[in-house]
Parts: sequence; C-alpha cells; structure tokens
Amino acid sequence: MSEQTTPVDDVNPVEDAAPVGETVAAEDTAPTGAPISVGDPAPVGDGHPVEDPSAAPPLPPAPPLSALPQEPPVKVRKDRRVLRAVLRWTAAAVVFAAVGSAAAYGITGMERTDVPGLETKADGRWDYPTIVKPPLPSGSPGPFAESNKAGVHSADLRKLLLPAPKGAKADPALRGEDGWLAKKSFVAQYAEKTDRDTIGQLLTDYALRHVAARGWTTADGTHTQIYLLQFDTAAVAEDLVTNKVAYYDSPQYAFRGAELTERDEAFPERAAVDQITRYVYTESKPYGAEHVREAYLSAGDVVALVVQSRKGSARAIPFQQTVVLQSQLLG
Repeated sequence: MSEQTTPVDDVNPVEDAAPVGETVAAEDTAPTGAPISVGDPAPVGDGHPVEDPSAAPPLPPAPPLSALPQEPPVKVRKDRRVLRAVLRWTAAAVVFAAVGSAAAYGITGMERTDVPGLETKADGRWDYPTIVKPPLPSGSPGPFAESNKAGVHSADLRKLLLPAPKGAKADPALRGEDGWLAKKSFVAQYAEKTDRDTIGQLLTDYALRHVAARGWTTADGTHTQIYLLQFDTAAVAEDLVTNKVAYYDSPQYAFRGAELTERDEAFPERAAVDQITRYVYTESKPYGAEHVREAYLSAGDVVALVVQSRKGSARAIPFQQTVVLQSQLLG
C-alpha cells in the first residue's frame, strides 16, 4: 500500500494573530453611567483636582492599522520531498500490479501439478477415458427435459454404460447377446433363491424392457459390475427402486457375496448428481471372501446397479468415482 501524504495546500490556515503593537481594548468594568475620563485625576477633599507631580506625560495616540507598514504575504512552497515520495510509491504500486498480473496469468496457464505446493498426489482414482454422452435422436428431448414427462432416455442404453478405465480387463460374461444381457443372467446375481424368484417376478410386473451390462477387473483385483435396467417411464422405475428394492439402511435383496450390508455413511453427499436418486451401501464386517460395495441409482426410466468387490477391502475412492461418472452419464 502506498504511503498517504497530505498536500501542503490542504492544511487548514491558522487564524491571523493580532499585530505586534496593536492595542487590544479590554472590556469596561465600570458601572453603566457617565463615561470615566482616564486622564482625569481622582477628586480629593474639597473636590479640587490635584496634579500628580510624578505622573508621566501622556503617550501620543497609536497610529491606525492602515498606517502601519504591511509585510508582503508569505508564499507557501510545496515540499518537494513529499512530492518525490508520492511519485516513488505510485511507481512502485504500478510495478507491483504489473508483476502480480503477470504471475496470475502464468499460474492460470499452468497445470496444477506445475505449481509448487499445489501438486495433487494420487488418491486412488482410476484413469477413465474421455467420457461423452451419446447423441440423442433428432428432435428427441433429454431425459429430464420439461417436455419429456415420462423421463425416457432416447439414447441407446448400451451407449450409456460407463466405459472401463484404462488398463482394466473386460468381463465377457456381461456382454450378453448384441450388447443386451438376458434378464435371467441379471437375476442370477442375487444370493438367495427366493430373492431371485421375487426379483424375476418384479421385473416382469414392472415391464422391464432391456438390460445392458458391463464389467471389468483392474490390476489391484477390484471387480466392477454395472447394470442398466430400462422401463417404460420414470415413475415406474422410481417406484421399483424406492418401494421394492432399495431401502434407506440396506437393500431389500442381498447381492452375491454381500449377505449383510448397511448404508455407506462415508459416501460424500457433495458427490450427488442432479436428478439422480442414489442409494449407496457397503458390506458389514466381517467381510466374506471379498468386500462388496453397491449402489442403486434411479435416473428417469432407468435403474442402475453398480457393484464393486475386492479381496480384503474394496477401496472407497474408485467406487465413488465410478458411481458419480455413471450418474453423470445418465443425467
């Protein structure tokens, strides 16, 4: 910040003092009445005036102010040191502003890892390829457009599946025929026979249209399965998820390898995606052969199920990343 200086011209002028030699009249202290002559002697005895031999002769009257010689007014000069200081600070401020702007421009043009102290260390996220939503058929609205009352996804459901991350090995069993997975193959993923029977009947009752699926295994041994189930309308899909399949604390039907599950309290709320209803669970301890994480998503006319499992412990970050990216593809 530049130093503030007060210009000399702005200083309030001091009021003029009385000129030396000018007589300042004192207030009269005599009572109201006839004026008292300062030169008259005080009456003594019989009232005859007595002259004071020691009295000095009276002083001549003071000349009027206009008769006194007038000195020319003093012309105040601005302090050049103040001006020089102001100029120095102004120049410094300009230089600092220019340097700061250049530094800001340089930082915005750099990668985050190039800025000292701002490097983002690896947090376990997978390296997914660039993800692009498939184009909609000409004239078709998006699933959450105001004109799309049924919430229908017009894009090919198979193209709404999240691609596998780089380096992952695809699971051919989930490819199905021509990219469509048979309903019985999906139902077979549930642990109990009675649950499989119930799920199969529910999918029939709710008029399931298609199932698209994809799976892969990464180098650290994490298995991922994604299922997309499409119905006629968003209302049908939402009712199936919220009233029949996914409850707040745990799913109604246990997936293979995760007989006991609970709500995943560690899943960040800020990772929510607009228009997507999400139910996220994790297997309760002690884990079985693998730790299982799963999430049900309701997105328009589509119900998605994302499952990840890994021996020992399924890591939270890749699971969260996968759920969010799949949600964004459906949004």
